[in-house]
Amino acid sequence: MTKSGLYIPPSASKERPQEGTVMAVGPGKMSEEGKRMSMDIKVGDKVLFSKYGPTEVKMDNKELLILSQGDVLAIIES
Repeated sequence: MTKSGLYIPPSASKERPQEGTVMAVGPGKMSEEGKRMSMDIKVGDKVLFSKYGPTEVKMDNKELLILSQGDVLAIIES
């Protein structure tokens, strides 16, 4: 339990972000005004992301993860 009274189960502290290398990047998200938002991430970047952020897909017998730029916690190396 924290000082503020929150209870954090032991399993929560074991969850660590995952690391991956960006294989492809889309054109960017559309804003509500209809303008394309630029991407901060590029192919080849090593990134940290939440374990539950990506969607798992299988293509050409390879397991890939698809996630939005908002699910990326940090760029480790560009």
